[in-house]
Amino acid sequence: MLKNKTVVLAVTGSIAAYKIASLASILKKLHADVQVLMTANATNFINPITFETLTGSKCLVDTFDRNFQYSVEHVSIAKQADVVMIAPASANVIGKIANGIADDMLTTTVMACKCHKIISPAMNTQMFENPIVQDNLAKLERFGYEVIQPAHGYLACGDTGAGKMPEPETLLQYILKEVAFQKDLTGKRILVTAGATRESIDPVRFITNHSSGKMGVALAKAAMLRGAQVILVAAHMEAKPPMFVDVVPVKSAQDMFEAVTSRAPHMDIIIKAAAVSDYTPASVADSKMKKKDGELSIELKRTQDILKYLGAHKHAGQFLCGFSMETDNVIENSRKKLTGKNADMICANSLRTAGAGFGVDTNIITLITESGEKELELMSKDDAAHEILTVIRDKMA
Repeated sequence: MLKNKTVVLAVTGSIAAYKIASLASILKKLHADVQVLMTANATNFINPITFETLTGSKCLVDTFDRNFQYSVEHVSIAKQADVVMIAPASANVIGKIANGIADDMLTTTVMACKCHKIISPAMNTQMFENPIVQDNLAKLERFGYEVIQPAHGYLACGDTGAGKMPEPETLLQYILKEVAFQKDLTGKRILVTAGATRESIDPVRFITNHSSGKMGVALAKAAMLRGAQVILVAAHMEAKPPMFVDVVPVKSAQDMFEAVTSRAPHMDIIIKAAAVSDYTPASVADSKMKKKDGELSIELKRTQDILKYLGAHKHAGQFLCGFSMETDNVIENSRKKLTGKNADMICANSLRTAGAGFGVDTNIITLITESGEKELELMSKDDAAHEILTVIRDKMA
């Protein structure tokens, strides 16, 4: 994912420095070239040898270190860098960078970098809330730095509050957002639906389906990583919504209808990956329905067809993509859905095909458009999401 990408990790003097070893390891597993810079104070919390072992590259601390091939290192690394993350960022280093002070390897390199720079403050709550520190962070934001807000929690000093550096997995998402993929969807507004709607029978019971939401989440994440502005209308999901997307939680088919149709006029692309109930109880009991002898019948009524509504109200230039989960006659039924709903593409898959269907991390999809069909091989839902988005991008070109 990060092959041929250079990520610079700038580590300052904070107890949270040890967490960056995990981040460096994850980045290497994603095939990034990882360069680590440390302040002298940071070496009191974690040994540079740790980073050198994990990354395979020399960890730079001393601006005038002569124990490696000659180069103006702070300039050399700055030219290579695709993204810089300063984490943990102490109040001292934040103040230096904000005010143009470059007096060690870390600050001189950061100052020379023209790429995107991300800074993750980590310090005592009172220090973080100090107006001088806040002013310095605001200044860095004006200069184009991306500031990650610290987490709230128990701090090493014994206080509880803001100032805790987020976990490595969270920091990783900021890096991936910046450099993982080409930003070929920048400027596009994309709405994705995901998950299984729930139709209440009474305050205790509901009708639903087996959708995990994984495919919709993969699509929302892929679109975000490629630069799009993404809204995820999410029914019940087992999958965790991705960062950096606007999540609109819904429960029922009617909730989803209202959430989607109210936002649809402003979207460039709509991808309906949610499993929406076709029927809902005609009435919902106010109290729990008690068990009785004999059979029970529940009258159902049709829900509003969201895809059909969107197809009928699609504006010029808007791309509408639906999903079709079938057990029989997959292509035939999906093509009927394509024309009947006035969609631009249907992503069809079969519940009977191994590796496809609900709850799994893979999928086998056939992309059906008016002009033809494209069958995708078995792949992860993340990879399938990118394939779908690439076809949509090309169709809109």
